[in-house]
Amino acid sequence: MLVGYKMLGAASQRAKHFILFYKYVPDMANRRTPFRPGHLALANEFASKGLLVWGGAYQNPIDGGELMFQGDSEDVVKDFVQKDPYVTGGLVTEHRYREVMIVAGSLLHKK
Repeated sequence: MLVGYKMLGAASQRAKHFILFYKYVPDMANRRTPFRPGHLALANEFASKGLLVWGGAYQNPIDGGELMFQGDSEDVVKDFVQKDPYVTGGLVTEHRYREVMIVAGSLLHKK
């Protein structure tokens, strides 16, 4: 259950956005198999709450990934990382996140 996060309505203040960067272990395509269902379930849980905007893995090679979150603080990113089976299973060798200010694109035009 996700608690402590809220989306900020357009009438108040825009949500903050954060990009989470992951670096993966070698041979991630094979090693992720037992962890992938849990990772995707967690991502879908955050997405259903409006907290995860998008996520994906780099291709050729699969050596990292990025996810974009939105919410009222960086705690949403920290919570995801703490629960992510890719992290707890040792598949993420390094991670970091940065707050970004959205200045153009479809996120600004959603109602």
